[in-house]
Amino acid sequence: MMLWNAIQARIASEDGASLVEYALLVALIAIVAIAAIQFVGGEVSTAFVDIGSSL
Repeated sequence: MMLWNAIQARIASEDGASLVEYALLVALIAIVAIAAIQFVGGEVSTAFVDIGSSL
């Protein structure tokens, strides 16, 4: 009976849900950062090349 109660308590626990939510949030931030880098990356590269050439 104690084992059954322990199993039910483990199933009802929401500790793992927070971890999953944080993992999804980190993944979303990473996707947005990668998209922003690819969108602006060429312009930044050109700016650095221009600055390097002027030096």
